[in-house]
Amino acid sequence: MRGVHTFVNDLRRNVFTEIARLAYEGGDYAHKISKLPYKIIPGEVAANRTNVFVERAIVSERLRLAIGLPLRPVAEHAPLSEGIEESAIAEKYYDPPLINIISFACNACPTKQVKITESCQGCLARPCREVCPKGAISIGTDGRSIIDQEKCIKCGKCIEQCAYNAIIKIERPCAAACGMDAIESDEYGRAKINYDKCVSCGQCLVNCPFSAIADKSQIFQLIHSIKKGDEVIAAVAPAFVGQFGDDVTPEKMMAAMKKLGFADMVDVSIGADLCTIEEAHDFLDSVPAKQPFMATSCCPAWSVMAKKLFPDFAPYISMALTPMVITARMIKKQKPNCKVVFIGPCAAKKLEASRRSIRSDVDFVLTFEELQGMFDAKEVDFATIEPMECESFKQSTGAGRGFAVSGGVAGAVTHAIKAMNPDLEVLTDYADGLTECRKMLTLAKVGKRNGYLLEGMACPGGCVAGAGTINAPHKSAAKITRYQLEATEHNSINTPFAHMLHEVEE
Repeated sequence: MRGVHTFVNDLRRNVFTEIARLAYEGGDYAHKISKLPYKIIPGEVAANRTNVFVERAIVSERLRLAIGLPLRPVAEHAPLSEGIEESAIAEKYYDPPLINIISFACNACPTKQVKITESCQGCLARPCREVCPKGAISIGTDGRSIIDQEKCIKCGKCIEQCAYNAIIKIERPCAAACGMDAIESDEYGRAKINYDKCVSCGQCLVNCPFSAIADKSQIFQLIHSIKKGDEVIAAVAPAFVGQFGDDVTPEKMMAAMKKLGFADMVDVSIGADLCTIEEAHDFLDSVPAKQPFMATSCCPAWSVMAKKLFPDFAPYISMALTPMVITARMIKKQKPNCKVVFIGPCAAKKLEASRRSIRSDVDFVLTFEELQGMFDAKEVDFATIEPMECESFKQSTGAGRGFAVSGGVAGAVTHAIKAMNPDLEVLTDYADGLTECRKMLTLAKVGKRNGYLLEGMACPGGCVAGAGTINAPHKSAAKITRYQLEATEHNSINTPFAHMLHEVEE
């Protein structure tokens, strides 16, 4: 489903646009927000669901989440505007949980099962029955195969053997996308999130075809900070390349950000360069002398997953600050009274920025989708906008820019290590998607990754496939490769900001 533009994409974009417009315009928020469901879903006839009232009710909940407000109880009356005046503040705002399921929008899709379809021809060979390890397949009176769901272990061996492709495996898209097995069912068969397992990667929300899952946003509060007159500086992740159009350069982005009210824009790739140097030093110092392997730290969902499922490995995850935090600290060293908003592809960064040790560094987190809503609200036209100089985007290395794609972090750290110690052979492995990350750590648990540098990315394909992206991941990856090649330097150790590493660690 990723990379295919659908009604769901339009709905998300319209909600962010209207909330951004609401914040910029100000006024009677309670009155204005009550009209937005009718603006987004006009007319009397539903376009996508059973009736227009359900469509508007779902939009109403998405509007609340986009402001940072909680979902309303379905069984109790509460106005759409409840809490909106209290949320109109110029600072970070929302109560956990970050990822939410709108229960009445959920289709209650069937849980994972293997099914025989009408294409079954009732063949005499019956290889499906022969290969089933649990004896779950029998033959009906019409000669067609029948699966006993209580015995079936969903191994898929019958699927592989059917000559007619008559056997299929179906699974909830949200559950299939969740590498933490955090999607469960409520008493009505609808999806619910086990927050003890969830790491807020957001893959469920971008894989739900019913638009029933959404994360909370700080777009409303960020715009209030801009309107208040705060010096708000945008720290933009390198995955921005290609997100807002093929011809959107850093210079055009700078001009667009100025139009939104940002004071400046800084490339997070420079923070990635410093993160690379620190992780290279950590690896050389610790592996294998002090620990069997080292895992990268930049993806918060991967890091939390590893600590939840493999707690013994917590000391082996690099203690290096993430590029987001390093960049924010660099900015605040120069401008201590400013506010920093990280803008990137990731939902989990919102959770990372809420940690007690990071709150003072990163004031807001926005995704590219949410930023697009701000562009739409202010009617930014990249085709006609005049570019503006943006110095930091000329100073990042190709290695730092490559953090946006799977394998990019490990590649950057490896190149830095080789520059520091040319004779050292660096073993690396990387995985993208939490399911694959778990497999990689399972190999490490049995000693098959000793001496390795391990990179984990929660999103399949890396940051370019994050929950807050707009462009198709494979297209974004190609754009990142070109962006890397355009860099003047290609090894992070050559960054002109290397001298600041110790300053940001203090």
